[in-house]
Amino acid sequence: MISRNVVITNTSGLHARPATFFIQKANSYRASIWIEKDDRKVNAKSLLGVLSLGIAKGMTITLIADGQDENAAITGLIELIDSGFSEV
Repeated sequence: MISRNVVITNTSGLHARPATFFIQKANSYRASIWIEKDDRKVNAKSLLGVLSLGIAKGMTITLIADGQDENAAITGLIELIDSGFSEV
């Protein structure tokens, strides 16, 4: 199991379209993946779970992955977040 903190930098945070991209990416991995914010931890492969966290620009979240491709999952999701979800 590995975890990494990441700061959300895109304008709309993890809402609607960016959350959908995030979930699609998370579902491409076999590892179990969670997002932790404050005292809450949700399944990163669940749209309702991710949206329920209300993650906005500037917030720090923790990504947690456990499974055979956990390193690739964390790396891929952080790259997606760092890319700003291709927002202009």
